Amino acid sequence: MSTTTSPEFRTDRAAAGPRVGLVLGAGGVVGQAYHAGVLAALEHDHGWDPRTADVIVGTSAGSITGSLLRSGVPASELSAWTVQAPLTTEGRLLEELFGTEHPDFQPFRAIDVIRRRPRLPGVGMVLHALTRPRQFRPLTAALSLLGDGDHDIFEQLAALERVDARGWPEQDLWISAVRREDGRHVLFGHPETPTVPWHRAVAASCAVPGYFAPVRIGDKTYVDGGAHSPTSADVLRELDLGLVIVISPMSGPPGLPRDFFGASRLHSARLARQEVKALRAAGTEVVAFRPGPSEQAVMGNDFMESARVQQIVQESFLAAGARAARPEVRERLSALRTS
Repeated sequence: MSTTTSPEFRTDRAAAGPRVGLVLGAGGVVGQAYHAGVLAALEHDHGWDPRTADVIVGTSAGSITGSLLRSGVPASELSAWTVQAPLTTEGRLLEELFGTEHPDFQPFRAIDVIRRRPRLPGVGMVLHALTRPRQFRPLTAALSLLGDGDHDIFEQLAALERVDARGWPEQDLWISAVRREDGRHVLFGHPETPTVPWHRAVAASCAVPGYFAPVRIGDKTYVDGGAHSPTSADVLRELDLGLVIVISPMSGPPGLPRDFFGASRLHSARLARQEVKALRAAGTEVVAFRPGPSEQAVMGNDFMESARVQQIVQESFLAAGARAARPEVRERLSALRTS
């Protein structure tokens, strides 16, 4: 698979400035809107083109945003497409790749997901738990065992098949998913992962357990990478990166959760903090963006809701700009100007 950046490119990048990683977390339709606002702020305020990131890690909604960037779509057009606004001349590539139709998802109701009858764990999952207990995550296993959802992800993401004709991007794009048979975390696009069709990798990463049907690739089935982690940022800890930008739409503010969504956000925030801590312990500078109260208020509790995406883009753009303007954050982001 042609996903690992060539040594020559890495040498040139090292001469130009620090290597940059971009982590795009899960979050459904509202998560994509949050990505668009944050990336537009970084492009506008710091002159950084996220398409130039040396490696992109995408989970669920982040796999779509990452694929758009790797297909050549600029950050400024991500927001235009998310809110279904007119595209500029530069953004016509987006229209050529994906057309003018936008996915229309049914509301996400937690009760519909939770009440589905789960499958029994298979031999592979039991062996995974016994042989690698430190890597085994019970919650991931439980989510991957949920009954099949009623919605077909391919009906909503059919346009992504067009990217397959272009082949996997030369610059690294790692797409996170969970193998249903044993609950293992898989990174499609990673040099150690077998080649699969690009659009099927994205579909697998977006297959929310209990909402979408699992995605079959070869003789295995996969579900949303968010079942393992909302960001999977720690997979970058062994790379020689000068800066990693983590965008985690599902992370929530601290405090006691009031409902299912609050608990989900609290869990996501905890995992994301652990992964950021692991990156920093490895000597990598990290700047993380997560929704604050103003963004949370407009994002709501339905991850598939598209009615408020324009407000989400605006709020996340303003909040990300304010965070990036803090002296300590601006100092870390100075690497973007040299890269």
